Amino acid sequence: MTIHWVKHGLIFSPDGIARHPKLLTHAANPLPLLLGGDVYRVFFSGRDSSNRSSVGAVDVDIVKRRVVETHFWPVFEHGIPSSFYADGVSIGNCYTVKDKRYMLFMGWQSPADSHWRGDIGRFQVDSKLNLTLDSSQPFLGVDSTDPISLSYPWVIDLGNCEFQMWYGSTLAWDAGNGEMLHVINQASSRDGIFWTRKGLAVPYQLGVAQAFSRPTVVRNAEGALEMWFSYRRGTGQKYRIGFARQRSEGDWELLLNQSGIDVSSSGWDSEMIEYPYVFDHLGSRYMLYNGNGYGKSGFGLAVLDD
Repeated sequence: MTIHWVKHGLIFSPDGIARHPKLLTHAANPLPLLLGGDVYRVFFSGRDSSNRSSVGAVDVDIVKRRVVETHFWPVFEHGIPSSFYADGVSIGNCYTVKDKRYMLFMGWQSPADSHWRGDIGRFQVDSKLNLTLDSSQPFLGVDSTDPISLSYPWVIDLGNCEFQMWYGSTLAWDAGNGEMLHVINQASSRDGIFWTRKGLAVPYQLGVAQAFSRPTVVRNAEGALEMWFSYRRGTGQKYRIGFARQRSEGDWELLLNQSGIDVSSSGWDSEMIEYPYVFDHLGSRYMLYNGNGYGKSGFGLAVLDD
C-alpha cells in the first residue's frame, strides 16, 4: 500500500503574536489531546531567550484547520538548574494506566562543562489537562542499555496488560562522520510503571539514517504497527520524516522512502520536516509536524490520503 500525506499548511506559528517570556520562539513537538468535538489542545515546546524549552498550548479545530484559542501562559516550565529538566522539556505522548493519564517527556540538561544530554520524565495529566510533574527524578534515566542520553518517548497500550515504549538513545555523539548515532530503542511493561529495556528496535545505517528522533507509532488497517520518525543521514542533510513497519514482534523494517511526506518546494517546511505526531480522528488519520528551524517556524498539519 502506498502512503501519501496531503499537506494542509502551517497551522500555528509563534511569529508575530504576543508571547510569554518562556514561550518566545518555537512550537516544537506538537501533541494533541481532544477537548471535544473537533477541537484539540495541542501542547508544544516553546523556548525562552536562553533557548530553554517549556510547554505551551493552543486549541485547534482539526477539521477546520485553524487555531481557536492561544494560551499565553506556559502549561509547564523548565526546571531549576539542578533538575533533570533544567534546560528544557520536549514532550512525547500520553498513555493511560488505571484511569490515570500520563504524558512522557524528554528533560534536557546543558551543563557548561560538558555535552548536553537528556532523560525521560513523566507528567500526570488531570481532567482539565493541567500537567504535574510525577517525580523529581527521571522516569527513565541512563543505564547500561542507554549509557549516554535518552529522548522523545512514545508509549502505546497493546491490551492484555502489555505496554510498549519506543524512545531515542545516544550511542555516540560522533559516529565518525560528524553526526551523532542516536537510535530508537524499545522497552516493555506489564503495568505502565516498571519497564524492561529491550535495546535496539529500529535498524540504523550510518550515512543513511543514524540520528533518529520522536517516534510516533500507530496501527494500520491490517493491525500492523507503523512508525513515523524524524532522522538525519549524517551527510549534512537536515531532518526528514522516515517510516518503519513492524514485521513481527520486535522486528522492524526501515522503509525511509515510504513515509509519504517530504519537504515542500518553498515556505515554512522547505528546509526540513521533523517531530511527527500521528493520530486518528473520526475515521481520518492526521499528522502534526514541524518544519524549518526545529519548530521555529511552527507546526503544520497533513492528512493521510486513503
